[in-house]
Amino acid sequence: MSQTAGGEQPGSAVVAVATSTQDRTLLIADDDVAFRNRIARALELRGFIVTAVGSVSEALPQTSRSPAFAVLDLRLGDRNGLELVGPLRQARSDIRILVLTGYGNIATAVAAVKEGAVDYLAKPADADAIEQALMAHGRNLPPPPSNPMSVDRVRWEHIQRVFEQYDRNVSETARRLNMHRRTLQRILAKNG
Repeated sequence: MSQTAGGEQPGSAVVAVATSTQDRTLLIADDDVAFRNRIARALELRGFIVTAVGSVSEALPQTSRSPAFAVLDLRLGDRNGLELVGPLRQARSDIRILVLTGYGNIATAVAAVKEGAVDYLAKPADADAIEQALMAHGRNLPPPPSNPMSVDRVRWEHIQRVFEQYDRNVSETARRLNMHRRTLQRILAKNG
């Protein structure tokens, strides 16, 4: 699998991390079939050797193959995508893991990085952003997004996340957010 430095062509583009020129195996775990297939095709065109799966149970057997990179959806159909970080790190300590989610917020990003992810992107992320995040190293981190979420959008994402965590129970969500139940109901009705 690994090549010697002499096997590389002079002047070839070396991108950020050493493993990028040697091992470009990539595991994608995302339950959104259309998104998973689109990203898999785009990254294959960029030279990655892609294995794409739709659940944690499908991804766990793939961890023994020790991919160099992984793109994990936070919410997979059967479980939480962060459950894959530990087994992937055990199989290969230098793996570069990127976590994707439709629920972009700081708490989730911190949890992903604490588990061992190198970066975190909110969906919908394109193949360019995913490749940049996977290949970034040290000071070469990708630039901040050109159109960050507004404060209202961040607030709405947080409310949605807590609402989903508590099985769409308005009373419990309102308690957890330290908000009156009717206020939460109005916000949900307005943005629903």
